[in-house]
Amino acid sequence: MRLSVAERREELLRAAVEQIEARGVAAVRIADVASALGVSNALVLYHFATKEKLVAAAFTHAAEGDLGRLGRILGRRTTALRRLRAAVRWYAPTGQAKGWRLWIEGWAASLREPALQEVTRDLDRRWKAAITEVIAEGVAAGEFHCPDPTGTALRLTALLDGLAVQLTSYPGAVSRARAQEWVDETLARELGLEREALTASAR
Repeated sequence: MRLSVAERREELLRAAVEQIEARGVAAVRIADVASALGVSNALVLYHFATKEKLVAAAFTHAAEGDLGRLGRILGRRTTALRRLRAAVRWYAPTGQAKGWRLWIEGWAASLREPALQEVTRDLDRRWKAAITEVIAEGVAAGEFHCPDPTGTALRLTALLDGLAVQLTSYPGAVSRARAQEWVDETLARELGLEREALTASAR
């Protein structure tokens, strides 16, 4: 069956994400993506004129997927505390979010690639904005106390990203159980709650 332009582009982007995760941004080639799908290099270049454009588009594709999942979690009909805890648990390197190797690669490559830096910056900005919003909702509803939702979102993100580097790049440096414990303790402290109250919110 012949794929539409949109379907072919989606297929190429998925393959590019997989190849970047497996080989790294610096090593991945147009030929690797083409070979993974059994298509020609020319087809890949028809949709993405250069490797740099393919890589930037692949990260954008991955970012939109992550943000879509975050939006679904935060859009559930339940308390702000439950939504926030579910989002943090999902995003944490001990949770179900995929692609931490991809994002660590992206952060490193973005130091040299302005287009990629914009993609990673936009993902970071939108993630923090979504977390800030649900924290503010919880404060307004009287679920917890947090005088600085924006600062809390930034600190949580910094902790989760840092733990992701430790768990992904240095296996064994920190146990998954200990990392999850730190995440829960930090979230509870930021919201002025006891850790037990935070755990109870998930039930």
